[in-house]
This record gives sequence, structure tokens and C-alpha cells, in this order.
Amino acid sequence: MSPRSSSSSLYCAEDAEDVSLWDTAAGEDSSDQWSFAVDSDNGHRPLPILLSEEKEHMPRMDYRSRFFSRTLHATTRQDSINWIFKVIDFYQFRPVTAYLSVNYLDRFLSTNNLPSVTKGNDAHRRINDGWPMQLLSVACLSIAAKLEETHVPLLLDLQILDPKYVFDPKTVRRMELFVMAALRWRMRAVTPFDFFLHFGTTIFPQVDGESRPFLFSRAADLIIRTHRVVDFLGFRPSIISAAALLCAASDLSDPSSNDAADCLGRLYEYVNQDEVGSCLQLMEEYLIDTCPSARRFKTKPLIEPLTPQSPVGVLDAASCASCHTRKSSVGVACNSDQPQMKRRRLDERQCTDGNSWRR
Repeated sequence: MSPRSSSSSLYCAEDAEDVSLWDTAAGEDSSDQWSFAVDSDNGHRPLPILLSEEKEHMPRMDYRSRFFSRTLHATTRQDSINWIFKVIDFYQFRPVTAYLSVNYLDRFLSTNNLPSVTKGNDAHRRINDGWPMQLLSVACLSIAAKLEETHVPLLLDLQILDPKYVFDPKTVRRMELFVMAALRWRMRAVTPFDFFLHFGTTIFPQVDGESRPFLFSRAADLIIRTHRVVDFLGFRPSIISAAALLCAASDLSDPSSNDAADCLGRLYEYVNQDEVGSCLQLMEEYLIDTCPSARRFKTKPLIEPLTPQSPVGVLDAASCASCHTRKSSVGVACNSDQPQMKRRRLDERQCTDGNSWRR
């Protein structure tokens, strides 16, 4: 297969049989406001059951560390997430569809190695962001959309917005089956959204009905943005949900009030306070504008990259122009890394060697 040309995407049908041979080794611009429905099947399940099952729908424990060891390339994952989010934004899919798409992708990559693709005549230049990664992204998005959306585009119509490759429906369906089998058919994953009804009434009973949709919408937006930062991969969905609700509600209630303290006390009966605090700190550091005058829920754009605190801790660089007086090391890192990040994108990204596909 060849990468897409400048005119149109390559129609990839020639490797459909390869998918069936693969063997496992172990989902109007809406970026400013997500519409969110909390009436999900999991959301009405008892909280203790959700807490006991959430770890079963997470990537392997060593998945995050593999980005630090360069066994997996953070930029490759970032590109896939960018494309998935653009398609979801175009079709105005629900936030849970976005979350599940990336959840399937991460769980699959944590137990499987995509085949490396050699570029040109240089045998040492191998990338794993070619057609295998694009096919995986399409399959994960398609599965999530079929699970959560009432109107799902045709598989060819789903592959829009400048994909590197376009696959025929037969190939995508084969990959869907392979992904579902690799995930042991556990597609109804426990997500942070499933805790909204439980935590929303526990933490914020004083939030009136008019403000509650705003609270959930802002929290949903923060949850989706956590996919861009690999540091969040170590947090369970319940922790991310609690931290997102606390972060989104910072302007709706006084956290120092006695009522708020009582609510937090009830919350910490179910989730670890230190873990929630660490997750909340990451959200405030990476996902919320750090300028005090602009901090009131001025979240960074959905498909805008994030500030790199470390080479792989954050996946992309963000614009540091939101605060003219901010001259911290974070801003310096952003400005100094931008040319390197641009060159990396133009250089078709070099990926790690040795990730051969297991047959």
C-alpha cells in the first residue's frame, strides 16, 4: 500500500486477507459544547459493580510505560486520536463514542503489536503509523459508533477528513471482528460517564437542574481531552470522572463551604482522595488555561495539541499565547519544541523497530 496522494485517498482493498490471518498477543462544530446524555445502561448500574468492573476495561498496566520506553510512539497514537476526534466532531457523535473509540484503540495496542511498515529503501526506517494504524482507527471508531449512535454513516462515509488511507467495507469489517475478538468481546466498557449520575448527586446535590447540564457538559469535555495526555492512562474511569466533575464545578459552588466538604467526604468513600487529587492537578495543568483571568472553563480546543512537559508525557505542543505575561518554563518548552514537532510530522515519523506482527 502507498500513502494517500494529494488528490484523493488510496482505496485499500488488496490486503483484506491479511486481517483474517492476524493473531492476538495477550470508538455543526461541537468543540465548544458537547451534548451529553447521562441515560446510559451502565450509568444506572449500582456503583459498587461499576467500581469492581472498571479495571477490566482498561489497557494493560504496562501500556503507559511503553510510551516512556519508546516501545510505542506517542506521536502515532496522537495522529490517530486527532483523526478520530475530527470525524466525531464532523458527525456530532456523542462524547461516549469518542471515549470508547480511543479506549478500544488503547486496549488493543496494549496487547498487540501492529506490523511495522518500511518506508522507501531504508530498511532501518520503519513506521507503525501506516495503513495498519489507520485501519485500526477506522475499526475502533466504527465499533464505538455502532454501539452508541442511532445513525451511523456507511463505512466509506466514515473515512473522511483527509485520512491517509481508505479501506473497502469488507476489510474494515474483518478488522472489526479481529478487534472485538482481541478485546474478548468486552465492548460495553465502563467509562467515566457512567459515574456521572452517581457522583453528580453525591458531590453536588446543591447544583440546581439548570446548572447540571452545564456541569456534565464541561466535565465530559475534560474527560475527552484526557485522551491526549498519556499520563491519564494510569487513572481508572471513576477517578477521571470525579476529577472532571470537581474541575468543572469549580465555579458553581464554593469548595471551602461546609456542604462541599461533606459532599467530598461522601465521594472519598468510593474513590481514593490522593488519586483524585493527582488527576485533578493534571487536568488543571494540561487541560485548563493556566491564566487566572481566563481560567473559568476556558478549555483548550478539542483538536489543538497540548503542552509537552516531558517527551512522551504529553503528546503534542500547544499554543502558549493565551497569557501574554506567562513566561514560565512551560511556555519556553512549547516555543522551543514547535519546530521540532513540525519537522517530525513532515518527516513521516520514525517509529520503533522490532514491533513485528505475531502470526
